[in-house]
Amino acid sequence: MQNLPNILTFSRMAAIPVVVALFFVMQPWAYWVAAAIFAIAAVTDFLDGYLARAQGTGSPLGKMMDPIADKMLVAIMLILLVGFGALPGWHMIAAIIILAREVLISGVREYLASVGTTGLPVSKLAKWKTTTQLGALMLLILAPAVPEVRPVGLAILWIAAVLTIITGWDYLRAGLRQIATSQH
Repeated sequence: MQNLPNILTFSRMAAIPVVVALFFVMQPWAYWVAAAIFAIAAVTDFLDGYLARAQGTGSPLGKMMDPIADKMLVAIMLILLVGFGALPGWHMIAAIIILAREVLISGVREYLASVGTTGLPVSKLAKWKTTTQLGALMLLILAPAVPEVRPVGLAILWIAAVLTIITGWDYLRAGLRQIATSQH
């Protein structure tokens, strides 16, 4: 239970309230620190799984907490950015798409687990989707201090939203096939 991959997963969750608190400081230095902490948290998303596989230290706790930490990091940052006006108007739709997909696929995965199917393994495109989301969010967290990165962050967020739709559809189809197969 106390292994480096799990510590990295829990550190990702611990970083969230720090980033949120820094946003309320509303000073350029605070946005830089928040973006740096977020970037480190994003890197732990890749490191924890890699280390768990490489070291053979994967655990049921890590397997459960890793996707929860990922979803918390993305969802809370999206809500924070919407709340602070960094995703106004039509840009909120990108956040809604991302959040809706996460809820939908989490529900499908939960149902599949309850009926004992194989589940939905993470696809390569879904990993790119996550990377794109995290990159966009980091830029948007930094944008109050460096306004020039805002249009880039918004463009990348829309790319992430498109990837979110594609991967969500792929997972939903795979989940529905498993549900249909399990009922026969």
